[in-house]
Amino acid sequence: MTTLIAFIVLLSILVVIHEGGHYIVLRLCGVHVDRFSVGMGPVIFSKKDKKGTEFAISALPLGGYVSYLSKKALDIDPELKSKFTKEQLDNLFETKPKWQRALVMFAGPLANFILAVVIFTFIFASQPTLQTVFLVSNDEAITSANTQIDNNDELVAVGRENVENPTDLRLALLSKTGYSGPLEFKFKSSKTKEVYVSSFNVINFLSTPEEQEIPEKYLPFNLDIQISPVVGSVEQGKPAFVSGLTEGDEIVSIDGKNVFHFSQISQLIESSNKDKLMISYMRNNTLYSSELSLEYDENGKLIDKIGVSAYFSRSFINSFAKAVHDTYNLSIKTLLFIGKMISGNMGTDNLSGPVGIAKMSGEAASAGVLPFLYLMAILSISLGVLNLLPIPVLDGGHLTMLAYEAVVGKPLPERIEAFAYNVGGILLLLIIVFAVFNDISRWLS
Repeated sequence: MTTLIAFIVLLSILVVIHEGGHYIVLRLCGVHVDRFSVGMGPVIFSKKDKKGTEFAISALPLGGYVSYLSKKALDIDPELKSKFTKEQLDNLFETKPKWQRALVMFAGPLANFILAVVIFTFIFASQPTLQTVFLVSNDEAITSANTQIDNNDELVAVGRENVENPTDLRLALLSKTGYSGPLEFKFKSSKTKEVYVSSFNVINFLSTPEEQEIPEKYLPFNLDIQISPVVGSVEQGKPAFVSGLTEGDEIVSIDGKNVFHFSQISQLIESSNKDKLMISYMRNNTLYSSELSLEYDENGKLIDKIGVSAYFSRSFINSFAKAVHDTYNLSIKTLLFIGKMISGNMGTDNLSGPVGIAKMSGEAASAGVLPFLYLMAILSISLGVLNLLPIPVLDGGHLTMLAYEAVVGKPLPERIEAFAYNVGGILLLLIIVFAVFNDISRWLS
């Protein structure tokens, strides 16, 4: 029951937002909207507003639609003219400038992207987070391939893409699936703190579903994912506060011993057994040192912690900026992954249909509000990108036809347009059937 309710809520919100984008721009352009339906099939509840738009809930919670006044609808059923005013009939969809019609089609996907930005901003601003550091573990593969890379050097970019968290890393690696040739990685030296580039020759990189599931395990070097030694917060009155440490400081060494990740801080302090320790840290690209005063009990155990946390909170502006970046990045990656599925460089096993989405919805809802919202944002981005594909019956197909009309000066011939819609409908149906088949296969396995 939780899965069913979560699925209906998730899908209904995505549909309302997407179709709401179309609806708002249609209204702004003066086109009459006859019906705004959440769900498909027979209408089970409806109510009209003052402008004559019927807001409906339909029986099948598997989508939704906005029905607006157009020449095509009147051509199919001329008797419809009697239902509308002269003003409404003078403002058919086809009478509007091409840029307005294009804006109507783009408004649905745009609404999905805006929803993702809003959700991401809320999540990033409300949830304290950790900074991740990717440390290289020296082994024979590195030694033989490139002696420049040292143990504890930090991976900061794959190709031209910076990586700051596990999601960034996986997306960057998956974007290289099927690639053969020199693959560049950018590292920050653990000794000099300077950034350098090293490359490894790869053949059919991440070419199997197993490799694509956990791509970081199949790098040409070992990688240790740890929490960055950057101070997220400092507790007042504690030794770290007294020594002058503040949020954003990156701890470099303690008592002359290098610190590469956060857990080493407590390890080095607890093993020192000294009343005073020198701690070095970077602040605004400048190295500082100060003294930590510690107290131990008669058994040589620390009486109190030094008072630093790795968790930090983002401001609203930083949260919004990251939300915009992540939405853009995930949109581009979604397009890239679709292309790789078509080319065969990425497996289609992960393509999910309604059953898979329902299962994910239930799992996310059980995990809590934020995981459920995160799934909603990811699916909203996917819905926006998929609707922009140049397939007739999708928004991207309409935009493609409008582009053709703008270039040629006239719309596609009706026969060709009808054929394109039929082909697009069949293609979309095949994709849905394949996705459902994937869902069932995963369920049975």
